[in-house]
Amino acid sequence: MVQRKRAVIYCRVSTADQNCERQLSDLQQFAQQAGYDIIGQFTETASGAKNDRQQRNKVLELAQARKIDVVLVSELTRWGRNTLDLLHTLEKLADYNVSIIAQTGLQFNLSTAEGKLIAGFMSSLAEFERSLLRQRIMSGMDAAKTNGKKLGRQKGHNPSDKYKDKVLSYLSEGRSVRWIAHDLQISKTTVNAIVKRYSKYLVAA
Repeated sequence: MVQRKRAVIYCRVSTADQNCERQLSDLQQFAQQAGYDIIGQFTETASGAKNDRQQRNKVLELAQARKIDVVLVSELTRWGRNTLDLLHTLEKLADYNVSIIAQTGLQFNLSTAEGKLIAGFMSSLAEFERSLLRQRIMSGMDAAKTNGKKLGRQKGHNPSDKYKDKVLSYLSEGRSVRWIAHDLQISKTTVNAIVKRYSKYLVAA
């Protein structure tokens, strides 16, 4: 007897005036038709750019614990914040032998030839996105220098600015505040403070 795959459903909406009922209903039906055993359903309200998604983190924890085989989503934009985040989480799930399956039936499994091809494409696209963001950051810094503003750590001002270059660099790579704080061994509050001070360089075109 073939063992049925264990699945979790993940749904996300962007604003509080929306709900996940339609996504849940459609994915429940999809799981039934595909023969998956649903062991959990996770829903949350979060914008596409929000870093901290608690419910998605719970799904990743289940994957790490080897308690699931697939993650069901209505579409990939519901799961990934951007191309880099999507690729990063797909690689993480692949380490746990877990794949993401969209409602269209398209399966993202990096252990297959098709999955590796898709990952390669996304990696190239993610690098393009990083390049664009890096250019905006550097453009903002150059503009500030031209206008006579001093950048970098200045004596007696914000000791945490010694992390500024690395924080901005990591942000340009699409890293989350939590990831940056862990990597640099500083608090998320410190990272957020640096981002706040230099946010104009992140949005400058």
